[in-house]
Amino acid sequence: MKFAQIGAAGAEQPVLVHEGRHYALSSLTPAVDGNFLSQGGPAAAAAALAAGTLPEVSAAGVRYGAPVARPSAVICVGLNYAAHAAESGAEPPAHPVIFLKTPNTVGGPDDAVGIPRGSTRTDWEVELGVVIGRRASYLESTEEARDHIAGFVVVDDLSERDFQLNVSGGQWSKGKSSPGFCPTGPYLVTPEEVDAGQLRLRSWVNGELRQDSSTADMIFDVATIVWNLSQYMVLEPGDLICTGTPEGVALSGRFPYLKAGDVVEIEIEGLGRQRHEFVA
Repeated sequence: MKFAQIGAAGAEQPVLVHEGRHYALSSLTPAVDGNFLSQGGPAAAAAALAAGTLPEVSAAGVRYGAPVARPSAVICVGLNYAAHAAESGAEPPAHPVIFLKTPNTVGGPDDAVGIPRGSTRTDWEVELGVVIGRRASYLESTEEARDHIAGFVVVDDLSERDFQLNVSGGQWSKGKSSPGFCPTGPYLVTPEEVDAGQLRLRSWVNGELRQDSSTADMIFDVATIVWNLSQYMVLEPGDLICTGTPEGVALSGRFPYLKAGDVVEIEIEGLGRQRHEFVA
């Protein structure tokens, strides 16, 4: 199944997307959020679709918001692709490298994004996002971790590299939390439709291909990340985990950093595509 939220910012309506059609979920939930995901919402939506009780709505010309309402946490994994670690001049980590983005960075997949004030090194990062469906703490195994995943999303883990690396005091979050720095969606796709270990990820800047890789290059796979995080923090339903980016970012030195007027597009097969313009 695919879930989305459509409409003006702050007034999005939850929908189920099936065979290209959009069905309103307002009779079941006010939002696709942690409560919906953890309290049987997806199963109820599937049953209502099968029963023909969900009204169809038009999404023509309508804005897509983030497919999950604001999470309580956005947890990110750094240096999780072997080739990206190499282009960053780092050794592959022995343990997942973790940093946080503020939840208010989460925005729609096609929303404009502002270049931060004083930025000279704004960068793009296509990533597979994992949405938690059940509270997770001290999980016993990676197999158990899989049962706590509600689905997968496309994420652009935007970064300001100077803020991240030079004025950070050693912590990356300062360069990761500017307004709009986590475009998410357009869809939340449930696990039975996704092979998270074999997904093609791509990004383009102004129509030129920048990243073209596969989640097969991950150092730590999705289940390992969820299990590992649960040993150190409590993951709540609706929380978003960004699992790292492949090679091909501006930090590599091969491409210029972003400026106002640039357009970034990112895509993960089966999960959808984003397009966001950068503004001053």
